Amino acid sequence: QVQLVESGGGLVQAGGSLRLSCAASGGTLRSYVMGWFRQAPGKEREFVATISWSAGRTYYADSVKGRFTISRSNARNTVYLQMNSLKPEDTAVYYCAASTQLVTVVRIQDYDYWGQGTQVTVSS
Repeated sequence: QVQLVESGGGLVQAGGSLRLSCAASGGTLRSYVMGWFRQAPGKEREFVATISWSAGRTYYADSVKGRFTISRSNARNTVYLQMNSLKPEDTAVYYCAASTQLVTVVRIQDYDYWGQGTQVTVSS
């Protein structure tokens, strides 16, 4: 069973950038579709981005398209989320997740493994 650990969160001013990392242990990420989700206080967890196992296909929520980039290094067993032009509404706990589905997926229930999350706070 793969374990996921996120890192890279923090406090940043609006317009700034952060790079989140998701490192896996206990297994290889090579066989998984990977995704990033976020949950703001008082709101439901929502999809942010997903990437296929080969990194050949990515898909983003409309709210982050053009600002965020998901990538992966199967050799390093790590998935990344580069976040640029951050806005206060991006403030949330960000979660990394792994799915055994064969294609990129956006539903929470399609993901099998989750990290503990990393806090991202964007000040105005």
